[in-house]
Amino acid sequence: MSTPAKDPRGLGALRIVECGQGVSAAFGAKMIADLGAEVIKVEPPGGDLTRHRGPFPNDQPDPEKSGLFIYLNANKRGVTVDLGQSEGRELLGRLLEKADILVHNVPPRERAHQGLDSPTLCAKYPALIVASISMYGDRGPRANWRGYELNASNAGGWAYLSPGASPYPELPPLKPFGAQCDFQGGAHAALTSLAAMRHKLRTGKGQAIDVSEQEAIAAMLEMNFMHWTYAGRETSRLGSRVLGPWFLADCQDGKILVLTIEEDQWQRLVELMGNPEWAQEEIFKDRVLRAQNMDALKALMTEWIASWKVTDLYQAAQERRIPFAPVNTMRQMYESDHLLERKYFVQLDQPGMGKLTLPGAPSQYGKIKWSLRRPAPRLGQHGEEVFCGEFGVPRERFARLKQAGVV
Repeated sequence: MSTPAKDPRGLGALRIVECGQGVSAAFGAKMIADLGAEVIKVEPPGGDLTRHRGPFPNDQPDPEKSGLFIYLNANKRGVTVDLGQSEGRELLGRLLEKADILVHNVPPRERAHQGLDSPTLCAKYPALIVASISMYGDRGPRANWRGYELNASNAGGWAYLSPGASPYPELPPLKPFGAQCDFQGGAHAALTSLAAMRHKLRTGKGQAIDVSEQEAIAAMLEMNFMHWTYAGRETSRLGSRVLGPWFLADCQDGKILVLTIEEDQWQRLVELMGNPEWAQEEIFKDRVLRAQNMDALKALMTEWIASWKVTDLYQAAQERRIPFAPVNTMRQMYESDHLLERKYFVQLDQPGMGKLTLPGAPSQYGKIKWSLRRPAPRLGQHGEEVFCGEFGVPRERFARLKQAGVV
């Protein structure tokens, strides 16, 4: 590994190997790759499952054009290796000999077969950091259970709280959109891997990191655990808001969030609405009563809100320090003057796709360079370059392994 202080890319001295399928390991490795680390993505010969998830241009499935795969895997080089075969595991070993960090999300019960058992790897490569992401962690009675995004949302307690303030007990808990639990698992793997890297720089020793998606989700449930431990009260998605007004409403051209629970905010809102007589009714005299009578309040406010365009109402409220907020569509996000000013969205020239606009750095750095340096790899694109060019595998042997389906 080169000296980090002399590398202009921030984390450019780090060598990462990524294995597994789906979102979590790919996102964890992406976070480090975007800051300069050299990442080699190891896919099975059939390709990562995200290659088949899209979205795709013109809704035509193509494993080389998946929007999700491209987003998660730009800045990486890609190889294919069948870790179920001994020769495949031997090739993985060559990668790990020179790697600083291995990030993977292979389930615990499948790791030994793929050469990814953490104790074995740590014993064989004592300087290697092994960050494994799984649904329930490496230990415990559920360690060998399979799990997916729906399991993580429910096992972690998130779904039980969503959608908040629901009046419909007959409806089931609601999983958040997309693969949010997998993204959280990946973010935790990236953070803890870099903490372990700091330890390695001091001691020369690696370690195993065990990331549980269930625990990653449970860690972000705000004060809901404390409601139980402090007061014996269990929170859920059911019930109503304690304070009001607090709801979503329709404007002429979109939705806006009304969240006006402080008394001074409410008074300024009443003035903005033209001081309607109903605002003086006893049932709306304080924020608790306004919450208890939210249905009536919302009905009275809806016609007034519907006469506005979102941006006009938002700006009028902001001028009076009333906390309204637009509910942005994806198109509005791309057109946001604030995000454009911060240069959040970035361009990527992806072969076969042309220029794509992708989300960029979620943080701004003073002295570390965040960049998209290379497009997402085509399936197995860098296999010969990596194994033959960098690790000395004879090209004739590589050709034989390819023919045998090992790479």
